Amino acid sequence: MTAGTVTEIWLAGAAAAPMRRVPTGLLVAGVGLDGDRYALGGGTWAQYPDLEKQLTLIDRDDVAAVAAEVGAPLSPGDTRRNLVTVGADLPSLVGNWFAVGDALLFGMKRCPPCAHLERLTGAKLVKAMLHRGGINAAVFGGAEIAEGAVVRSLSEAEAAARGVPVGADRPVPRSV
Repeated sequence: MTAGTVTEIWLAGAAAAPMRRVPTGLLVAGVGLDGDRYALGGGTWAQYPDLEKQLTLIDRDDVAAVAAEVGAPLSPGDTRRNLVTVGADLPSLVGNWFAVGDALLFGMKRCPPCAHLERLTGAKLVKAMLHRGGINAAVFGGAEIAEGAVVRSLSEAEAAARGVPVGADRPVPRSV
């Protein structure tokens, strides 16, 4: 995978609250993005398994393509994903270890769009975002991150050297 870059960081303090862009953030192992609704124990999908709701990532070009397809103004923050990237093949990270800056993550599943997102934006997004909704990831090694952080895949050996469970003990991604 070619390395990508984080172009924007977004969080919301509560379910359905407006997203706000921040230049830096703290990824906390086992929790997610410090200050975000899911890290605080809330969020619309708070009942989902912990590993599936810690962090979301979406590709900036996918957001632009969806906006063009539905004919509606759609900013990356409107998608309610935490990290906006460019140049990273996000779907290839599902089921694999990767790094965002110095943080260590595992791709848990694709992040399909939902009717909740349509209600919040007023745009018909479900069909257009079906394969462009980004991914959900679990944070295994926390670190400060900033816009411009590199997103890169990690080998199983590199992840193991950083102390995460590998082999039969590694996390199990979910297909959606």
